[in-house]
Amino acid sequence: MGDLPAELLSALDDAARAPRLLVTSDFDGTLAPIVNHPSDARPLPAAAEALTRLAELPDTTAALISGRALADLRVLSGLPVSVHLVGSHGAEFDTTSETGTRSGFAHRIDEQLLNTITDTLRAIAAEKPGVTVETKPASVALHVRNAAEADGQTALAEAWAAAADWNAHATTGKAVLEFAVIDTDKGEAIDILRREHDATTVVFFGDDVTDEKAFRRLGANDVGVKIGPGDTAARYRVDSPDDVATALHHLLGRRRG
Repeated sequence: MGDLPAELLSALDDAARAPRLLVTSDFDGTLAPIVNHPSDARPLPAAAEALTRLAELPDTTAALISGRALADLRVLSGLPVSVHLVGSHGAEFDTTSETGTRSGFAHRIDEQLLNTITDTLRAIAAEKPGVTVETKPASVALHVRNAAEADGQTALAEAWAAAADWNAHATTGKAVLEFAVIDTDKGEAIDILRREHDATTVVFFGDDVTDEKAFRRLGANDVGVKIGPGDTAARYRVDSPDDVATALHHLLGRRRG
């Protein structure tokens, strides 16, 4: 694990002194390195260990907020129940706080529209090798990471064209286009977690454009950390998931102290 920017270390030191701290992270590309096949993703052991230990500290809450379906996130992350899980970009919750347990969906799901989108995207992907469709309880994602560039671009264009007839919420990510039948995002998820756990400071790590809504919800005392290149609303940036592990261990050490 390498060195972190001095200004980020200082911000993490300040966050570690918060009366009630909420530490949150995206999964793919943040806690876990990006892989060609989504089912192969696993968190870096050092990052998972640090997040788990943070969750065990007094007045400290840890959570994953991912675009993954909640059931998949639970299996792939391998994290204990002490780390709260939020899936489907904030639509699915599996969290417990002093005010009770939140489990299930944040909003009502339009099942008919979900089925229509699923059938359409599967038809688009059918004759394009490497283009795949991932179904989730509240959304459907079209992945083009493993497709030839021409096939990927064609698939995305066809999906955008079909979406003109859908009352769905589109989200673009790294080699993925996702359509949700509910209106929610990671920023809303952070707001919900902040309220439920009465957090005075939030630390959030994210790498994709879907994390930008979360960065924009952060306040002056919060710490947003962007992983990798690209425009961002986050105030701090690191290069890789290895740096996230370093940052989490630094925060853990300071919080313990």
